[in-house]
Amino acid sequence: MEKDNCEMLFEYLKSILYDSPIRPLHVEELDAPYRKLGLGLQYLQKAVEEMQAYTKDLSQGNLSGEFPARDNFLCANLKNLHANLNHLTWQAKEVAAGDYSQHVSYLGEFSEAFNTMTAQLKEREALLKEETARVQKRAEVIEGYNELLVELTTKRNEWILVVDANSRDIVYCNKRKDEKKIDPEFCHICQHRLSFRNKILNWQESGQYKVWEMGDEEQGFYRITTFLIEWQGRNAYAHIVVDITDDKKAADKLTSKAYCDPGTGIQNRLFFVEYMEKVLEEKRDIVLCYMDLDGLKYVNDRFGHSEGDAYIHSFVEAVQKSFRSMDVFVRIGGDEFCIVMSEGEKRAAEKRLADLLKDFVKTNTRPYPVSFSYGVVEIEGKKNSLGLKEIVTMADARMYECKKINKEQYHRNI
Repeated sequence: MEKDNCEMLFEYLKSILYDSPIRPLHVEELDAPYRKLGLGLQYLQKAVEEMQAYTKDLSQGNLSGEFPARDNFLCANLKNLHANLNHLTWQAKEVAAGDYSQHVSYLGEFSEAFNTMTAQLKEREALLKEETARVQKRAEVIEGYNELLVELTTKRNEWILVVDANSRDIVYCNKRKDEKKIDPEFCHICQHRLSFRNKILNWQESGQYKVWEMGDEEQGFYRITTFLIEWQGRNAYAHIVVDITDDKKAADKLTSKAYCDPGTGIQNRLFFVEYMEKVLEEKRDIVLCYMDLDGLKYVNDRFGHSEGDAYIHSFVEAVQKSFRSMDVFVRIGGDEFCIVMSEGEKRAAEKRLADLLKDFVKTNTRPYPVSFSYGVVEIEGKKNSLGLKEIVTMADARMYECKKINKEQYHRNI
């Protein structure tokens, strides 16, 4: 009897370890002393099958598959790997959205490869900024032309207009070169394209040379180079008008990409650094509010990164409603934000943030608690001797004090 029972149990254990599918064990066929061991092996079978299904999902990159039971000891390390992969997926999305501050330190050799990739992407961001400058230079002023050059520009796209300084008559226009007399009201081409023609006709500034721009989104943008010349024995103003609409749109588009956080639409870390450097250089008085969204990792792990993104967006909307449009609101990193106020004082900023936090928590309708921590630093421009890094470190330290309090409350709410 003992040999038969042991043989059945041994064959069942071998099937658990090596067979697919596993041959079942009929516990009722075992003698009473061996049934408890049979039930234990059935529990092991369930744990092994859960582990196999779980590892299959992970090996195929499926992070939303069925989660093993909490008491399945075989999957403990796999669960840690699952959590790491979830967080890494979120970090990769953040990098794809333009947040190159993401750093991985818990995945061995992969960490070095990931961090190298983000560093290279950051360098590409710098190259994008350089490209922006190059595009803007292409829209820079076109140097003034002399009389011979004007005669040779009949086939060019620019408008070249010469206006008598006394009579305000148009004495030359490269677009209507065949007419003996040019209508002072401009031809139909100029009437429809140059909405600022009256300013050209009545130009009377005494400067010898000026570059200026006119236009709008509807009419287009133009750069005008104006200078005083002698035309056929009389004083006149030469106006060279260039359509820079396409160049301006291209420059604006590149600038927007370089300085805008694609995830929220507000300014990003690059904008913040350059803006603060200018503020400190000009020794302006400011109040800097450093904020960190509480519980974002918990929301991402528990509800998914789509809900985490929604959490971030709800926070950004709440801040934008509570602060003035003149205040500079930027996203520093994944869950870190800053507000730079050029007017006001530290106490008023702290009260506004406290009221915002209270309202943010009170009006929350999401299936998890919401909160944020903050630290406020007031900088007196003329007295300040701190650099940007020191100022941010000071604000971050004050924010951390707030976070210690919020963290306890947040976990109680969970």
